[in-house]
Amino acid sequence: MDERFSRTVRVIGEENMNKIQNSSIIVFGLGGVGGAAAESLVRAGVGRIGIVDKDIVDITNVNRQIIATDDTVGMKKTDALEKRLLSINPGLKIDKYDLFYLPETADSVDLTEYDFIVDCIDNVTAKLELIVRAEKVGIPIISSMGTGNKLHPEMLKITDINKTSVCPLARVMRRELKKRNINKLTVVYSEEEPVKTDSSVPGSMSFTPPVAGYLITSFVIRSICDIK
Repeated sequence: MDERFSRTVRVIGEENMNKIQNSSIIVFGLGGVGGAAAESLVRAGVGRIGIVDKDIVDITNVNRQIIATDDTVGMKKTDALEKRLLSINPGLKIDKYDLFYLPETADSVDLTEYDFIVDCIDNVTAKLELIVRAEKVGIPIISSMGTGNKLHPEMLKITDINKTSVCPLARVMRRELKKRNINKLTVVYSEEEPVKTDSSVPGSMSFTPPVAGYLITSFVIRSICDIK
């Protein structure tokens, strides 16, 4: 057993550690939520990870995105994250998809190669495409709702989309999923009312999006290991 995961084995045992190391997870969207989810999945010992994003690291990402530093501004997010993840586990297998996931690009990613899908996309059209395709091929998925303009990470929770409230993104997703005959979806969402701002661009804090990412990782790892 790789010594870097010895503390993890103490909590979950070698059998579960083997399950994690033999798992393949794909993360869509490498922003504040997705970057934290991807890194914590790798630190948990996941052996293969897919990372999907077309964006470039911007200086405005530094306040919340785990891959964003002065050194990475201007880099492709997939390249910046790949470098960071390999510095955590050089034996990690990484599948990079440098693309915006949309209906016209979705065929570029074979979802059936993965055991679990993590949706941290902030575009409704893309989220719906991914969720519908995940449902069609029977791959479990967890989806992040909105974390912008939120100050209380303790109000984040994992639940079914039909039990959500307050969150504007979750409201839209509930309506659109119903139209597509998808009646359940595991999500991370916040019960906190968004802070009102005078900008159409959501604000963000250093702590709320990453906590959502860590909750996602907790759910994925416990699901792989069948731990309640």
